[in-house]
Amino acid sequence: MTTIIYGINNCDSVQKAKRWLVENQIDFSFHDFRKDGLEHKLVLRWVGKIQWDLLLNRRGTTWRGIDQKIKNDIDGATIVNFLCDHPTVIKRPVLEHGDLLLVGFNEIDYMQLFK
Repeated sequence: MTTIIYGINNCDSVQKAKRWLVENQIDFSFHDFRKDGLEHKLVLRWVGKIQWDLLLNRRGTTWRGIDQKIKNDIDGATIVNFLCDHPTVIKRPVLEHGDLLLVGFNEIDYMQLFK
């Protein structure tokens, strides 16, 4: 089963997740939003698997820099385009393992997924 970590390389949470996977000898590939971009169909797939608001990092500097009217207008119809336009507002890392999706790094969640 394929495991992919999505995020940005200099993110502490992404680095923790990658380190955990390496330490536990789990093969994965890494997709950097900044270098590799973010496709509409990928984000659409994520939104089909989890509640879209779980993907938003409302504590980051990118979120704080976005105009309040734009933030107020985000909904299920606009979220995919919004995330593709502002990929660094996505809570990181996003781990895709087969049909499962985990957002953010939590060691217990990773242990349960890969037990």
